[in-house]
Amino acid sequence: MNLQRLFPHVGKVIASTGSRNFPRMLHDLILTEIPVDATHITEQRIGTSNISEPSTSSIGCVGMDNTCIDAIMDAHTAKPFFLADDIFFEDAAPQKVANFSRCLLPRERPDKALSYNTTTQLHLTTRKNGRRYVLSVYRSPFSKGFSPQEHALLKDFSCLLLPMVEEHVAALVPSESVRQDPCLPLDSESGGMEALRQRFADRLQLSGLSLSSRETEVCVGLLAGRTAPELAEQLNLKVNTVESYLKRAAIKMGIGGRRSLIRWMHSMDATPTHLEWSGNSVIQQAV
Repeated sequence: MNLQRLFPHVGKVIASTGSRNFPRMLHDLILTEIPVDATHITEQRIGTSNISEPSTSSIGCVGMDNTCIDAIMDAHTAKPFFLADDIFFEDAAPQKVANFSRCLLPRERPDKALSYNTTTQLHLTTRKNGRRYVLSVYRSPFSKGFSPQEHALLKDFSCLLLPMVEEHVAALVPSESVRQDPCLPLDSESGGMEALRQRFADRLQLSGLSLSSRETEVCVGLLAGRTAPELAEQLNLKVNTVESYLKRAAIKMGIGGRRSLIRWMHSMDATPTHLEWSGNSVIQQAV
C-alpha cells in the first residue's frame, strides 16, 4: 500500500466518524487502493433470542440509489450474513443483487455488458457484541471483476477499515437531527482537527496513558495524514525534534509506528500492546 497516499484519507475518515459524511470519506479511502463503483455499510443485530430473524440496518452508502439499497436489504434478510464466519467472503448466489447496473447512480455505460468470470461484489464482515458489521464494495457488471490480488489486498485492508466502521456505528446517536453536522476540514483548528484531537485524548484516558502536549500534537498530526516535515513546519520545530517526540510517544504507547497508531486509535480496548519498538520503523513510517 502507498502510505503517502493512504494516510491523508485515513485522517479524514477518523474526523468524520459519527457524521453523515463518513461513508463518502471511507469510500474515498478505499479508492486509494482498489477501484470500486459503490460502497455500502450494514449492521445486523444477531442476538440469540431471535436469531432466525436478525434485524439488518443500512448505515450508509456511496454510489447507489434507494431502490438498490432496498434490494440489498431484502437479500440480506433472505440469507443472513451471520451464516458466514469468515472475516472476508464473497456473496452466495441468493445474496447477489440482480441487475446491479441499475443500482449505480447515473453514469455513462456501454450498450452491452462485458462477460467476466470474476465476482463484482465483495464483503468484509466482523462480529462484536451481538452485532455484525458488513462493509460491501461493488463494481458494475460492465467492469472487470475483482482479481485474486484485489481479494487479498482488501482482506489486508480490513484490519484498518472494519474498526473504523465499528467506531462509526458506535458514534451514531438515535436522533437524526443531531447527526446532521457536516464533516469539517482537517485543517480547521475549530473543526475536524479539534474533533480528532479530542478523540485521541479520549483514547489516551481509556488506556491510562499520559503524553506531553507536544507528543500528543505529533500523534494527532500523523493521524490526520501529515508527515514529519509538515508537522515540523506547523509546530515550528526541527524535523529531528518531531521525530524525538514521536519516538517517546511510541515507547509510552507500546506501538511500532504509524499503522500501529491507527489500529490503537480504533481499538475499543486501547491498552498498550507492549510490542518491541523499533525507532527506525517509526521514523520511516512518519516521513
